[in-house]
Amino acid sequence: MIFRQRQVLLVILVLMIGAGAACKRNSGVTSAPPAGTVASPAAPETYHQSDSAPVIPQTKFFKGSIGTRLGLQMKLTREGDRVTGSYSYQKVGGRIDLKGTIDRDGNLSLEEFDSAGQQSGLFKGSWLINKDDGLINLAGNWSKPNSDKRTSFSLHEEPIEFSGGVELTAKQIKENNKKLHYQISADYPQATGGLDNRFDKFNQEARSVVGRQISEFKKQMSVEAQSDESAPPATPQAEASPSSESTLDISYDIALANDEMISLRFAVGTFSTGAAHPNSSSTVLNYDVKAGKALKLADLFNPGAKYLQSLASYCIKDLKQQVKSKGAFLDDATIESGAAAQAKNYQSWTITRKGLEITFDAYQVGPYAAGPQYVLIPYASLKDIIKSDGPLARFLK
Repeated sequence: MIFRQRQVLLVILVLMIGAGAACKRNSGVTSAPPAGTVASPAAPETYHQSDSAPVIPQTKFFKGSIGTRLGLQMKLTREGDRVTGSYSYQKVGGRIDLKGTIDRDGNLSLEEFDSAGQQSGLFKGSWLINKDDGLINLAGNWSKPNSDKRTSFSLHEEPIEFSGGVELTAKQIKENNKKLHYQISADYPQATGGLDNRFDKFNQEARSVVGRQISEFKKQMSVEAQSDESAPPATPQAEASPSSESTLDISYDIALANDEMISLRFAVGTFSTGAAHPNSSSTVLNYDVKAGKALKLADLFNPGAKYLQSLASYCIKDLKQQVKSKGAFLDDATIESGAAAQAKNYQSWTITRKGLEITFDAYQVGPYAAGPQYVLIPYASLKDIIKSDGPLARFLK
């Protein structure tokens, strides 16, 4: 009797344990939601953030040309597959509005509109990401509405990352002196759209860089004109010939532009009447926005650091390597002389996202035919001498 009672109790105990476990397993599924609430549907197995995450507009600045002569600046804001913006010709000015789309394959279509709101052209091409620096390249064809004629365009993104609506706008100085037979065409940037005056000194510095080049050119033209006073007067045909005029052309490239730093390289091209070929050189402006001053090369490195030796060692090795890999028409002796550890050899330098870029002008490390040469020195290669609280410190983080 006792044995049978024990069996019955054991069976009851087993049944109670099983029922409790079943309740625990099903409590998260079968329990009803509290009153006044609605049960949520089951989440899908996969989730694509791009389908539901908010799209953040991205504004980018481009510089390039339509054809070979029409230089332009373009501002585009991309929001998903929609693109809006504007562009202007550097030598003309005036804003031309843009509106279009870009698909997942990078196919870009931009309609342009004149001041009356009428479509005046169409850009069709590709939106390509450069793997080396992550910047965008635009390339394709431009055409007028209802026209089969196509003109190629090519633009590259400028590394501009200002906040607060600040932009770098190209300004131009043009002068044609018929008496002294010369022409001047000079571009320089100006920071616009800021709500304060922190860029005023930069704007002055940028104008001054170009102004000094123009003054030197005009002085040279005056000297040449005085020396030619005793020469026979030029014939009307010679006066009308473009080859009889001297020219000064100045353009610029932006290496870096943000709220802390603006780094520019100006390309200076000159041609003097009777010369065998034009000459080219470069000059730079590296401006510390926060400090409100133009930087010197020494400002980048620790006091007492032998930075010229470090730069020269890297550049000489890199230039010789370029000769081997690219077949550049340079010789070791000219490289070692033009890139030696002397201040005069390292006057043209710019600050980029990836490193310090050194420009060696034509004739400096090779013949004129070889043109200018460039060396990008990674910041990691200079970490031992970079000033810890200087302009380059943030690139080492």
